Order: sequence, then C-alpha cells, then structure tokens
Amino acid sequence: MELAHLRIDTPVGPLLISGTDEYIQAVNFTEEPETVFPQPPHLLLECAQQLHEYFAGERKIFELPIRQPGTDFQQTVWEQLTHIPFGQTISYLQLAHRIGNPKSIRAVGTTNGKNQLAIIVPCHRVIGANGMLVGYAGGLWRKRWLLEHERLDLFSATRGLSPG
Repeated sequence: MELAHLRIDTPVGPLLISGTDEYIQAVNFTEEPETVFPQPPHLLLECAQQLHEYFAGERKIFELPIRQPGTDFQQTVWEQLTHIPFGQTISYLQLAHRIGNPKSIRAVGTTNGKNQLAIIVPCHRVIGANGMLVGYAGGLWRKRWLLEHERLDLFSATRGLSPG
C-alpha cells in the first residue's frame, strides 16, 4: 500500500504526516518547502486534527493506529515510550530498565533517535540522567518547547483545585 502524505503547520514548525488509510507510519519535522499532495486518506486528516488538539492543550493521549518499521528491540522501546505520561519525563537509563535491559542504555538512546512518530510516540519525554535535555531529532529547542507545553498544560489543568 502506497504511503500518502499531509503537511501541517504547528507552533514548532511544519510536520509531515505519512501513512495509509489503515495506519500512521511517520510524523516528522520538515524544513522542505510546502508541497501539494493529493487528497490524503481520512486517517491522516484525523492525525492532523489530533495534533492540532495537542498543540491547543486539548489532547494528552493520541488515539491512532500506528506502525513504523523496526526490529523487535526497537518496537519494544517505542512501545514503552507510549507509556510515559503526558507532562512527565524519564531518563534513558529508566527507559532501559523499563524494557528489562539496563545495559542497553546506548541502544535505547539510538532507538529513541530513530523514532519516526514525533510527538505521537513521545520520545521528547526522555532526558539525560542528570535532568539535561539531550538528543532530539527535531532539535533541542523543539524538545524544550514540547516539554514546557506539556508542563504548562498540566499546571493549568490543576490550577484552581483546592486541596482536600
């Protein structure tokens, strides 16, 4: 099945969504000039809508069928990324522990960098053990922006709640 594409504008720059009418395969930051693509399948439009909701602070969890090619190890790492809650971060070492292989920290980092589903598979929520922002295919400024966006939204969602 041939991949379709849809380019959308976001607060962190253009994103290129790729997929079929059955699954989303990639969401990548792009610097390419705007291209006119044929009418995309409904699923790509739904993905664009969910991303717009995320950027508007209205969505914390994506509900899309996704599929990106990779080894069993990569699939395991990417699956674990989807379990990092909105507004929270973990270290690469914690991620390696979560997949049951603490010695795989470098391979986990490499796999995290090969994630083709930016934002939807939230690799931006993985940081260095010292709390520093390290490595992000979209650039560290985007990683910082996404984390601040999620924390701000998390804060605003709890503002006004009284204890007890």
